[in-house]
Amino acid sequence: MKKILFYFVIFSSLIAFLTSCDKDENNMAPAVTAPANANVEINAAIDLTFNFTAEAGFKSSAVTATNGTASVKTDGTAGSTSGSVVVTFTAGANAGAGSVVLTLTDNDDQAGSATAVLNVVEEELIISVPGNITENTTWETGKVYILESRIAVVSGATLTIEPGVIVKGQAGTGANATALLIARGGKIMAEGTADAPIIFTSVADEIEPGMIESPNLDPVLNGLWGGLLILGNAPISADAASMQIEGIPPSDQNGLYGGDNAADNSGVLRYISIRHGGANIGEGNEINGLTLGGVGSGTVIENIEIVSNQDDGIEWFGGTVSVKNAIIWNTGDDAVDTDQAWAGTLDNFIVVNPGDECMELDGPEGALDNAGHTIKNGTVYAGNAEGLVDLDENTRCTITGIYFFGVAEGQDFDLNPAVLTCSNLQATLPGGAVVTDYFKGGSDAYVTIVAEGANTVGADVTKFQTWSWAAVSGALNGF
Repeated sequence: MKKILFYFVIFSSLIAFLTSCDKDENNMAPAVTAPANANVEINAAIDLTFNFTAEAGFKSSAVTATNGTASVKTDGTAGSTSGSVVVTFTAGANAGAGSVVLTLTDNDDQAGSATAVLNVVEEELIISVPGNITENTTWETGKVYILESRIAVVSGATLTIEPGVIVKGQAGTGANATALLIARGGKIMAEGTADAPIIFTSVADEIEPGMIESPNLDPVLNGLWGGLLILGNAPISADAASMQIEGIPPSDQNGLYGGDNAADNSGVLRYISIRHGGANIGEGNEINGLTLGGVGSGTVIENIEIVSNQDDGIEWFGGTVSVKNAIIWNTGDDAVDTDQAWAGTLDNFIVVNPGDECMELDGPEGALDNAGHTIKNGTVYAGNAEGLVDLDENTRCTITGIYFFGVAEGQDFDLNPAVLTCSNLQATLPGGAVVTDYFKGGSDAYVTIVAEGANTVGADVTKFQTWSWAAVSGALNGF
């Protein structure tokens, strides 16, 4: 019996020895490949993918780091002979070299490792935008983005702009005029807040994140860059189902707008201030502060300020999008301009001192279209304007709840033969003035004359506090 037990022990030891030899001789230690060297900003995180092969099968991984911290985000699969491990590295507070070492152990308890080399850099706060946006992109709070040319967000791409971002356009005229263009099928998600609006301005503006007022530019300077254009697939009434938007050269096909989707969605604009724009690309062809071409009702546009644009403040070319809470201050041409049977609503707005018409409201340009728009709850300070409201014979519009003041001789609102519904208009006129001198063609029937400040209709000015330059500067005092 002792002899049998002796032989059993010898046999077991031999099996263990042969198994050990098989591990050592036949399975190579894991091989791990590190990703390429990378830059990461101070306190920012980056994911690093390490690839591996492990003949004896994956067992476990461990990670260490310098100039930051690291953790395994996605581990290898138990027993797998190849695969990847994703590591998240969070940079430290100091610029300089950093590293991540991943050590992988296989089922034979053999180990392999690789080192990812990192460069921790200071946060980049001023970022150049040199070309079109062709993939989903985010512009981050606390940063300034410089448009180096006309930049298009092309079809299929979404640009997200976080609260407080400042976008500055380089100087340029003609075909080189800078602008941000959201093409048909592209999308912008620009959602500022009342505490942190998104500001579009010129590179000449020394404004920085956290500021509302420009420290060096007056609110009467215009034409220093282009503007913001949003184009969609909603219907327009023009000479063709789709057209090239004004302000963009015909050679740029991203400038086409119009289609058959009334509910088209081009994204969201909230708490946006657009300043000092309107660069001229040719005789009589300037860029508006905000251009809306064939934009659909699925798009949300609220709390918008246009300051000192050389051309119009907001201009609609057809489409069905509505705009709520808008202020248009010191434009060189019309404040509110509508064309091509726009079929949305402008609700709660302020116009201050435009260069031409306070409102230029046009109808369809091609085949007659019964679509009309609504303009309501507005306060209009005419100032140096050429006129109050200009209409053409095809205009289809409902105007209600508007207060006009700051009116001067020669400014008028003439109904003409437009298809127009008016109600509940109020006005403060110069002393001794006759209402029909300013409100013509029968429009006087809808106007009540009131003392300045005694109006009971008009805009809710509280919607513009804290975030608009006009309100913060005091330009709305008395409104």
